[in-house]
Amino acid sequence: MPKYDPHRHARHSFRVQGYDYTQQGMYFVTICTFQRECLLGVVENEKMVANQMGRIVEEEWLNTPILRSNVLLDTFVVMPNHFHGIIEITPADSGKARRAQTVERFGKPVSGSLATVIRSFKSATTKRINEIRDTPGQPCWQRNYYEHIIRSEEELTRARTYIIMNPLSWHLDRENPQNQEGHDITYGKCALDEDDW
Repeated sequence: MPKYDPHRHARHSFRVQGYDYTQQGMYFVTICTFQRECLLGVVENEKMVANQMGRIVEEEWLNTPILRSNVLLDTFVVMPNHFHGIIEITPADSGKARRAQTVERFGKPVSGSLATVIRSFKSATTKRINEIRDTPGQPCWQRNYYEHIIRSEEELTRARTYIIMNPLSWHLDRENPQNQEGHDITYGKCALDEDDW
């Protein structure tokens, strides 16, 4: 077993320190498959063709606002080895008292938070995909996800365009395994820079 290296093995958060992810807002989210395996389909002629597992991801994403009344969905795309989506957290029921804890901490989920929504989505898709593959307990997703707080109409437009264009630019995408030569893979995060969108 390799020796523990805190720079390589430590789990780093991509969340904004102290930000309340239960508050109303829009978020651009990227979730990568475990080891960036092209598990969810293929891109053919610049169009994403989801396989059965990719369709499960789409179904569960569309099911998210049905299960969670504080969530609205915007543009999204399932790609061969990752998923991009825009999600809006809306105000919680005004008749309910506000929780004391609104900042997510490891092992202490916060109801209605972005992290809890994503965790539930990943769990539901993993369970269904593993039933198909007959691989109980196997990971389907990397343990973390990337998010960007959308703070303006301009950022929202850029995020939507990036998502819509993703299948068209798959041949250039850093997440495309055919483009991985010499690519520095950051564990737990898809290679997405804000400059990309």
